[in-house]
Amino acid sequence: MDILVAQLMELVESFHSGSLAAAAAAPTSSSSAAPAAAQSKSTASSATASAPDSEALRQQELIRNSPAVKFLTRTDFFSMVQYSDEAQVAYTSNSALKHMVHKIRKDPKTFHKYWHNKDLVNFLNMFVNKDLDLPGNWQMKHDKTGKAFYVDHSTKTTTFIDPRLPTEQPPLVIVPQMPLPQRYRDREGDSSTADFADLVPTAYNQKVVLFLRQPNILQVLQHKYPLLKKNEGLRNKINAIIADGTHALKKYRNHIELTILLSMFENEIMSFVPAHLKSGSQQESSSHSSPKGSPAMQRRHGPPLYKEDFQDKYRTFLRKLEAKGIGQGPGKTKMRVRRDHILEDSFKKVMSYSKRDLQKNKLLISFLGEEGLDYGGPAREFFFLLSRELFNPYYGLFEYSANDTYTVQISSMSTFVDNAAEWFRFAGRMIGLCIVHQFLMDSFFTRPFYKMLLREPCALSDLESLDAEFHQSLLWIKDNDISEADLDLTFSVDEEVFGQITERELKPNGANISVTNRNKKEYIEKMVLWRIDRGVNEQKEHLLKGFHEVIEPKLVSVFDAKDLELVIAGTAEIDLIDWRNNTDYRSGYYDTHPIVEWFWEVVQSFDNEKRLRLLQFVTGTSSIPFEGFSALRGSNGPRKFTIEKWGKPESLPRAHTCFNRLDLPTYTSRETMKYNLLLAISETSTFGIE
Repeated sequence: MDILVAQLMELVESFHSGSLAAAAAAPTSSSSAAPAAAQSKSTASSATASAPDSEALRQQELIRNSPAVKFLTRTDFFSMVQYSDEAQVAYTSNSALKHMVHKIRKDPKTFHKYWHNKDLVNFLNMFVNKDLDLPGNWQMKHDKTGKAFYVDHSTKTTTFIDPRLPTEQPPLVIVPQMPLPQRYRDREGDSSTADFADLVPTAYNQKVVLFLRQPNILQVLQHKYPLLKKNEGLRNKINAIIADGTHALKKYRNHIELTILLSMFENEIMSFVPAHLKSGSQQESSSHSSPKGSPAMQRRHGPPLYKEDFQDKYRTFLRKLEAKGIGQGPGKTKMRVRRDHILEDSFKKVMSYSKRDLQKNKLLISFLGEEGLDYGGPAREFFFLLSRELFNPYYGLFEYSANDTYTVQISSMSTFVDNAAEWFRFAGRMIGLCIVHQFLMDSFFTRPFYKMLLREPCALSDLESLDAEFHQSLLWIKDNDISEADLDLTFSVDEEVFGQITERELKPNGANISVTNRNKKEYIEKMVLWRIDRGVNEQKEHLLKGFHEVIEPKLVSVFDAKDLELVIAGTAEIDLIDWRNNTDYRSGYYDTHPIVEWFWEVVQSFDNEKRLRLLQFVTGTSSIPFEGFSALRGSNGPRKFTIEKWGKPESLPRAHTCFNRLDLPTYTSRETMKYNLLLAISETSTFGIE
């Protein structure tokens, strides 16, 4: 089919190059007269053989500088297609569109043959930023049907393609050339001299080859690009590159499917460090008594080979749901509820369904007295309204954390709520349904709550979001010599039960075991567990029971606690202007300080997911109050996002979630700062939070 489409496109091109060029550009019944006429005029003029060479060159230059061509010929074009689900579907399902894009990227002069094509016009307009103003020489008008078209006064042409395309490419960071393994040097030649004039592409090409030569690469590639398993031709090209190196890579540089595949792994390719180099650097560092021998420094100089980002994990999760038929039907779970009794109506309906019905059926929501079909709107509003009621501390099942009034946790007083066990089971079911049917809740939970859903153990750092003072006291014990302090601690704790203070042992005979420097690590671990589970262990089990009745534990195991927060609470778009306008600085930093300028430039370069990760790292949650960043709260009331000068240039950034504070070292370059920030937000479970 693809070959037939390509042949048809070649036939169309032959007509364009002959006397039918003007006819091919003639307006159709659905086209606007004004744009079509201008397109016909432009196409005919470009096909005129008698035009002077200078005029032809001028026309070629105008085509090359048009927004559409500049966008289509960007080196990272396929990466942009990959990041737009709508564009990716349109591109991969339309062979004619693939052919046109391939031809234009190979020879921009061919653009005039396709610029009136409806599929190409619609595809390009998917990338338009309508918030921007039109370029100075452009004007938007509307035809008789109300359809917008655009006039380029500099070329006196019109088009249906919106010129507000992202034509500017981010600056390229030149990566130092890496030596090849000895066994490949004879085949590659001396890379230091062979392609010196083409330094940047050669460095990148060699990184691609080294990335593809790692063990089990086909499994790695198939994880993100499942179509590779059925595409023998593409696999053969990959094997050729593995065998012949950059020579084969240059040979296939215009192969579209290979380009798309490599664009999906752009970050992994640029950060890839071959095993022989990593092991060599670690051996060298271990042979000297220097800080580089520490695990943290090894992580910095040898980033993980392959690490899924949130979007990859979420797509994997959805594929697993679809494969198991969870939430796919054909059965339907119909719920009709009253707006003013949404909590009690939902409880009765949801608890009346079997585990199988909740797992397999599609969910249809309607509000009493508001008849209509549920295409997602009523269900989205249902989860929004229900979560506001169900997790409201007023009802006694949940309570605000000790540090703020917008993250909630299970309340120890919930044991006094009538039928509490079933209510928590209901809460677990609703969270599961929310995840399965891809809706969001208007509630944010503490980090230990998300870890509970994943059955992950909690660490000392997780305690800060629950009780900052308690966290600080345990942190002091951890970091100090307690043998000289008269603390008189034992493996027991006083707790209040029904108004009475009782002693609870953290381990058998704990009241008679003193805490020392040797056993304080065990003491801290048991205290963290006691504080998090205090009075809520049974409630947690009931909630988990309901949660697992909808979604199996192994399905959500693909996520970590930070990912699960984004799945349940959503990835709200972050307003960078509001963020920066509501940020404080300390210890010598100020808004126009060079380090601070670099910080905001790095944040601006992040996509929204990474910005949310950074916000999680510093504040402990990706939630933003509806009033914006000005309403961020800390442990003792409103507290703005704060950046403080701290540490040495080789230090990693550090976060104080209790105070919404980022300790930012004075890095020597913006690239170093970006690398360390990315490392921090992806590895917060192992360092950086206090």
